[in-house]
Amino acid sequence: MTSPATAPPPPASLKRIVAASLIGTTIEWYDFFLYGSAAALVFNKLFFPDSDPLVGTLLSFLTYAVGFAARPLGALVFGHYGDRLGRKKLLVLSLLMMGGATFAIGLLPTHASIGTAAPVLLTVLRLVQGFALGGEWGGAVLLVSEHGDARRRGFWASWPQTGAPAGQLLATGVLSLLTALLSDAAFGSWGWRIPFLLSGVLVIVGLWIRLSVDESPVFKQALAQAEARKADRSRDAEKLPLVAVLRHHWRDVLIAMGARMAENISYYVITAFILVYATTSAGLSKQTALNAVLIASAVHFAVIPAWGALSDRIGRRPVYLMGAVGVGLWMFPFFSLIDTGGFGSLLLAVTVGLVLHGAMYAPQAAFFSEMFATRMRYSGASIGAQFASVAAGAPAPLIATALLSDYGSSTPIALYVIGAAVLTVVAVAAAKETRHRDLADVDPADDADRTTAPADARTV
Repeated sequence: MTSPATAPPPPASLKRIVAASLIGTTIEWYDFFLYGSAAALVFNKLFFPDSDPLVGTLLSFLTYAVGFAARPLGALVFGHYGDRLGRKKLLVLSLLMMGGATFAIGLLPTHASIGTAAPVLLTVLRLVQGFALGGEWGGAVLLVSEHGDARRRGFWASWPQTGAPAGQLLATGVLSLLTALLSDAAFGSWGWRIPFLLSGVLVIVGLWIRLSVDESPVFKQALAQAEARKADRSRDAEKLPLVAVLRHHWRDVLIAMGARMAENISYYVITAFILVYATTSAGLSKQTALNAVLIASAVHFAVIPAWGALSDRIGRRPVYLMGAVGVGLWMFPFFSLIDTGGFGSLLLAVTVGLVLHGAMYAPQAAFFSEMFATRMRYSGASIGAQFASVAAGAPAPLIATALLSDYGSSTPIALYVIGAAVLTVVAVAAAKETRHRDLADVDPADDADRTTAPADARTV
């Protein structure tokens, strides 16, 4: 029998929740990816003009990586309060912080105006972006996972994941349009600011939608249970979600971090570093590279829900493993295709890479959500995902650019991604299948003993 607290909401309500999470994550990823694209295209000249072009790109990617360094802190803070106050409130705050920082970047004076203060301010705003995104991801996927139908959780939870390619699509599309309409001089002078200032409008739309949804019913139920147990002094240590996660779910946190390695590294090599490699090594124009990422991101958006639905049928682990193995095997063909210098080859390389990436990214939301008990789920999922990003996505474009600079070849870069794929395969292979787990709150101490009985035989 299905309890009222955890019953799947009506389709219209669920669709509204999915839409709110998707639009919010799209805006936040738009802001985050916009910086990455700008770092590859113009920030080296605007904020590090005294450096050699490739060194300037390395420095701009270093400020890009700083945003990742702030994500674990955002995961800790937002996870803590998200597990105590609710998912919705923290999601609204993260959207305001991200949008505000991005809008401010659009107003920044460059190195030519204020000297070294310009890259310092740029770095500070990038830290704010990273802090906000560190708290965004966990809340967005949990809001959908905890509302949705257990039998199709992988499908529904994959929709907030499409916010990443949608944000990439939007950011790349705006940049591509501007570079097509403006001369290089105009774009470098003022045109680059337009996409950042546009974030202010997008945030207003995102807030209007995000404020209209209800808090997760699973979280409400868990909060009520926690209130009922307040008299039990033996549970004082569990009041800090971080303590509970490290006590009961340390193995799951390590698995989530390992699972993120290939997913995170491959994504930023395929979408951010490719703008450097295609223009400097393959002799393609930046417009051609942007167009390839733009089209491939649209395909990426379309395949993520399909991979999520497949994970509902055959499990999270098999789909995730297909993606990790596939990305590893694709790396040498990926660079070989780009080296031909043709747009069709470049498009094929990026598209196949993102389709394989989607096999990891789509089930990730449900997979990580199902690893943790409700009262520590925001903290657990966020910590596992965002701490890995510091070692994975943060330095990926930087490492790839440095390897290209040192060796003048794509082979070390391909081996770098393949090594990450091996780590992910080991981590996911060590995990338990989670697709039948009930997200209703349980005692954290008993969580490791949760059964994996079919959802239709349990309270969902």
